[in-house]
Amino acid sequence: MSRRLKVGIIGTGSIAQTVHIPNYIRNKDRVELVAVCDIDIQKAKECAHKFDIPFYFSNYEDMLNQVDLDAVSVCTPNKFHTEATIKSLLSGCHVLCEKPPAITHEEAKRMQEIAEKTGKILTYGFHYRYSQEVQTLKKFIDSKELGEIYTIKVCALRRRGIPNWGVFTNKELQGGGPLIDIGVHMLDTALYLMGYPNPDIILASTYQKIGNKKGIGDWDWEKFSVEDFAIGMIKFKNGATLILETSFAANIQKDKMQVSLLGDKGGADLFPLRIYQEKHDVLIDVSPVHTKDIKPRDAEIDDFISCCLSGIQPFSTPKEGAILQRILENFYLSSHLNKSIKF
Repeated sequence: MSRRLKVGIIGTGSIAQTVHIPNYIRNKDRVELVAVCDIDIQKAKECAHKFDIPFYFSNYEDMLNQVDLDAVSVCTPNKFHTEATIKSLLSGCHVLCEKPPAITHEEAKRMQEIAEKTGKILTYGFHYRYSQEVQTLKKFIDSKELGEIYTIKVCALRRRGIPNWGVFTNKELQGGGPLIDIGVHMLDTALYLMGYPNPDIILASTYQKIGNKKGIGDWDWEKFSVEDFAIGMIKFKNGATLILETSFAANIQKDKMQVSLLGDKGGADLFPLRIYQEKHDVLIDVSPVHTKDIKPRDAEIDDFISCCLSGIQPFSTPKEGAILQRILENFYLSSHLNKSIKF
């Protein structure tokens, strides 16, 4: 494709205006930002005027039918990811859909199937993969320097970090709370480092102990309908295990976003990156003293643009998205049924 990539935006909320649109504009030599769409036409109009975008719509089907587009960013609440993504793919667009892929595994599977059928790129907003720390650790793992990875612990914890904007506390529109919002980032990072193994059994619990009560913070506690804490363990078919803890609110010392893994030749912590090994009859710790100044969200959209222009699949694939969505779905199911779930 010699001409610039023509891009449209579905959903003009915070993530669109602070991440997607500015990064497309930054890539103006490769991208022409053509149109935005939002169910609130006034928001769409204001966004278009703010960023000097030619067209705005209240219906993304109208946008897809009336404007010549090559690619679309889907930045809607989770409930609307599937339909917007599928219709964009069927209209001939590549799609960068914000995380998580969908609400259910069936939806994510359909998205995968349509992407494969149309031959268009579909990727998801798992930007932590693009951090220099994650990419460095991935090289250590892929080169077998840590050996077999058999256990990973994932933490995405906030002491009091319940969002007071958007629809993050609305279960109907989001599908869940911290698990599907911030926990999914660390979960995807862990699965990516492990090579996305097939899950076998999951045992999980979710709790609503703080978010639905008035406390320190300015969220709408009376309409809080998601979990505020989730914990679970996944056993994979290759024998590895993963433990996940995530919260919007929990009585802990401080916030924590971390992935820790154990291999039979070494272990590591992420955020910050430290590697632990046994070499030459001593135990050693390795930590980088210099990493490239890479902003993961910027790198994610740069890569999406490059992949659309070249036809190469980005880091995050539709197949991985379906596996991840199945884990999320069974995580909540295990908690609801109060028993382990066999995949």
